Amino acid sequence: MSSQSSKKSATAISPTRGENYAEWYQQVVKAADMAENSPVRGCMVIKPWGYSLWENIQRVLDDKFKETGHQNAYFPLFIPLSFLQKEAAHVEGFAKECAVVTHHRLEVGSDGKLIPTGELEEPLIVRPTSETIIGDAFARWVQSYRDLPLLINQWANVVRWEMRTRMFLRTAEFLWQEGHTAHATREEALEETMRMLEVYAEVAEQWMAVPVIKGEKTAGERFPGAEQTFCIEAMMQDRKALQAGTSHFLGQNFAKASEIRFLDSQGEQQYAWTTSWGVSTRLIGGLIMTHADDDGLVLPPKVAPVQVVILPIYRTQDDRSRVLEYCHAVARALRSQRYAERPLSVQVDERDERGGDKVWHWIKKGVPLRVEIGPRDIEKDALLVARRDRAHKDKQAIPRGEFVATVTTILESIQEALFERARSFREQHTRRIDTRQEFYDWFTPERVQDNEPTPIHGGFALAHFSGDVQLEAQIKADLGVTVRCIPQDGSESGICPFTGAPSQQRVVWAKSY
Repeated sequence: MSSQSSKKSATAISPTRGENYAEWYQQVVKAADMAENSPVRGCMVIKPWGYSLWENIQRVLDDKFKETGHQNAYFPLFIPLSFLQKEAAHVEGFAKECAVVTHHRLEVGSDGKLIPTGELEEPLIVRPTSETIIGDAFARWVQSYRDLPLLINQWANVVRWEMRTRMFLRTAEFLWQEGHTAHATREEALEETMRMLEVYAEVAEQWMAVPVIKGEKTAGERFPGAEQTFCIEAMMQDRKALQAGTSHFLGQNFAKASEIRFLDSQGEQQYAWTTSWGVSTRLIGGLIMTHADDDGLVLPPKVAPVQVVILPIYRTQDDRSRVLEYCHAVARALRSQRYAERPLSVQVDERDERGGDKVWHWIKKGVPLRVEIGPRDIEKDALLVARRDRAHKDKQAIPRGEFVATVTTILESIQEALFERARSFREQHTRRIDTRQEFYDWFTPERVQDNEPTPIHGGFALAHFSGDVQLEAQIKADLGVTVRCIPQDGSESGICPFTGAPSQQRVVWAKSY
């Protein structure tokens, strides 16, 4: 992403990324017609284009969960307050974000306004996460080692009362999946934790074209109540990190809180070892901030709701009938092709709009391939094809038969190009740092004069860290920077640049969402 401001007339999205990244993001969501704010503060309405994208990601994930032996179930939205209190670290971690139901009835007051009545005997928490309510069910379902492993996934909504919200990134209510499993041994539970982390990384990289770093969270960033938390971290185009998925090894903490016990093969009572793991609609925010440009959304073909859009171009009514007939014939031929384990998703745009308006409509929505067909193209039996990962004026005339035969190869080329572009961007903005001064300089913006572009700074810093929780908190207070993860790619002995203490490995530091 260039730090130079673009002229507003030159791009479909205003402001550009270089001018105001946060507002650019909101305008991309709006221009692609993905979602809108709801009357409820901090909540969003996910519109069909945005929800179709979520469905495609959901489908891929769900297939992989089932391939690894998991079954879907559903658990209550409401959790008794006493359930959260069973696990001290868990309740402390979520207490400030909980929405609480205290009454079960409304009555009309003397002034005609509705007032809550019928106070509940015990307050109910609107689900912020489900470890406790699912643990209660697991305690009933698990009696013997023969009941293990128990592998359950839930697709649901959750509520975390965020004060600062942004659509798809941080909202008071969001959609997600949460996997919960119980095992007979520590080793099996850890294996499950890492298996699901690999699933998340595979979906992010191979389907969403988002390169990620797999690693473990520090104690200060760990999921409340977990023994270990593992994550995938991605770099956005403003060089901040986005935690795109987490997998938690819960040890026996939640099993003891919920009394998930079983008779082992020797007839002895044992506590189960449990895991939980999840991703959410935040993945869509990450996809936007990884691939979108100053003309709008850019979608990886494997998850795009529409992979090819056909735009009929005509002037007269006679031309219209002939062009539409030809366009639908092309669409049928394309739909006979399969890509990313499904038939191609093809749409013919028959709307009575100006050709240029229709082109920009689909550019902003991020469709991977645009195909323009007019009377002259029909005469040549050729199509004018544009790729979304290239400049909007970059179009190529391709014979109809050749395009139908090679469309999946073109889509895969776009998929690979988006991944490589994002990976290259991350590499350009990742620095190995060995001194405190260099670290602070890397994350401190340079002062510039008004109307001058802000120099590029920051990104991912690979620096040694002694593991001091107080030090991590101090750096966060100073710079807004945290340890995003301890990468899995091997140890490297060194010295912590902040304390001078020995360090076994470099960690990833970054500002984050």
